[in-house]
Amino acid sequence: MEIRRAKEQDIPGIDKLLEQVSMVHHIGRPDLFRGNRSRKYTDEQLKAMLQNEERPIFVAVDEAQKVLGYAFCIMQQHIGDNVLTDIKTLYVDDLCVDEEIRRQHVGKSLYEYVLQYAREQGCYNVTLNAWSCNPPAVRFYEQCGMKPQKIGMETIL
Repeated sequence: MEIRRAKEQDIPGIDKLLEQVSMVHHIGRPDLFRGNRSRKYTDEQLKAMLQNEERPIFVAVDEAQKVLGYAFCIMQQHIGDNVLTDIKTLYVDDLCVDEEIRRQHVGKSLYEYVLQYAREQGCYNVTLNAWSCNPPAVRFYEQCGMKPQKIGMETIL
C-alpha cells in the first residue's frame, strides 16, 4: 500500500468512497443527508481541490493504484482573530476507507500520514468532526488518540 497526494486519475475511486460515506450519513440521519448515490463533491469540485495546496487530498492505493481510502484536509489559521490564537490547524474534512477492506489498518495508516504531513507543515493540531450517528468512526478516532475538542448540539423542531 502507498499513501500519496491524490491525482485526477483517482477521482473515480474517490467517488466510490464518497458515495459510501454519504450512505453512512444518510442511514444515520436521513433528515439531513440525501441518499441515492449522492456525493459531497462533484468531479469538477474535486479537480479544483486537487490543484489547491490549502486543501490537500491524500489517497491510500494498492499496487494497481486502486483507491483504498482517502483523507480530505483543509489548512486553517485565524491570523489576527479577536479571540482565537494564530495556530495553524490541519482539519480533516473527510476520511474514508473502502467498506470492503476496513479493519486492515488502512485508516490508521492514512491518519498517521495526515499527522506527519501536519507536523511537516508546522501545524499545532489536527482536528475533525465526527457525526454522533456514526459510532464506529468515533471509536476509530478515539483509538487513534483523538479527544473531543467541542460538542455540536441541536434541537429538532
